[in-house]
Formats: sequence, C-alpha cells, structure tokens
Amino acid sequence: TEVTEKLEEVVMIWIKQIRQVLVESEQIRREADDVGPSAELEYWKARMSSFNSLLDEIKSSRVRKIISILQAARSKTLKQWKELDGNVTFAANEAKDNVRYLYTLDKFFGPLAEASPITMMEHVPSLMNTVSMIYCISPYYNTSERMTSLLLKITNQMINTCKKYLCEG
Repeated sequence: TEVTEKLEEVVMIWIKQIRQVLVESEQIRREADDVGPSAELEYWKARMSSFNSLLDEIKSSRVRKIISILQAARSKTLKQWKELDGNVTFAANEAKDNVRYLYTLDKFFGPLAEASPITMMEHVPSLMNTVSMIYCISPYYNTSERMTSLLLKITNQMINTCKKYLCEG
C-alpha cells in the first residue's frame, strides 16, 4: 500500500500537469489583427506536435507500468487518469485532423500573399471551394468560430496583399 500511495502521488502530479496543458490549449489565442491564414496552419501544427509528444509520454512503458500497478491495486485515481487520457487523445486527433485539412489550403497561401490583386482573384473561387469542403467534411474544424477565424485570416491576407500592391504601384 505504501508503494501504491507513492505511485498515486506521482499520477496525481501528472494529472495536474496534463490538466494545465489542456486548460492552456483551450484559452483564447492572442494574435495580431492582420495575421494571415498560414498562422492558422502553424498554430495547429504546433498544437499537434505538443499533444503528440504528450501522448507518446502517456503511452511510454514507464507510465503504462505504473498505471497497470494502480489497476491491480484498484486505485481511485485511475478514473481521473482515464478521463484525461481520453481528453489528450481527442486533442491530438483534433489537431492532426485540422492540420490535414488546413494543408489543403497551403497551395493558396503563396498566391494570396505574393500575387497582384488581379491574379489573386483567380484563386479565390478554388480557395472558397476548399474552405467549403473543410467545413462540410472536417469533424473538428466545422464550427462557426473556427471558420470565422480562418476566413478573417484569409481576408487579412488579401487586404495586406492589396495594400502592398497599392504602395508599390
């Protein structure tokens, strides 16, 4: 029982740390007003990387051994652990899926940032079709908040490109 108590203390520390990561990941992002759509992809890539690292740690043999010892001891901390494990898995899957869908927009980011307004407009119908596809198909990215944020960033990039064109011309 002394070993079990020590292991439960360790798991409770992990639970506290993982909860902190999850809480921080859900906080509102602070971004510049004129940030473009590539920032959205970079955000989800970073989030995917951090949650995949956390998942790798959770699935490590060291952690699995401790969890199996606590299962054998019928520890009460396992309920919290399983819930957090599920939340981390969900967050990792969400980030991975969002990166996959946002990569379909990546080919438009260059023309949005570098082209003249006339050339940029040639890409808008395809871009909007791709955004529409993401909205219809993605199980995680199809919320009004996420779409609004993405469309705002696309619009910001278009405005920045037009400003640059006007100042250079």
